[in-house]
Amino acid sequence: MKNYTYRIIIEPDEGKTFHAYVPALPGCHTWGENFEEARENIRDAIDAYIRSLAKDGENIPLDRGVEIVETISASRPRKSLSHA
Repeated sequence: MKNYTYRIIIEPDEGKTFHAYVPALPGCHTWGENFEEARENIRDAIDAYIRSLAKDGENIPLDRGVEIVETISASRPRKSLSHA
């Protein structure tokens, strides 16, 4: 069996649940009551997604995306200069 690696995004949802999805697999979404449950559920969802594609003879997408986290310092807004 071939191994696949995917980026998983897990975000707090409204309320106290967590939403999990895989950008490279359209429609592969799930949720959990906590972070770990969402992580476990998305792993199961990925497995079902890939198995379904394989069963139907479809190509299995590869994750070619790049995840970058940027920290931006918000500086004070500049005063605009009036031109008279």
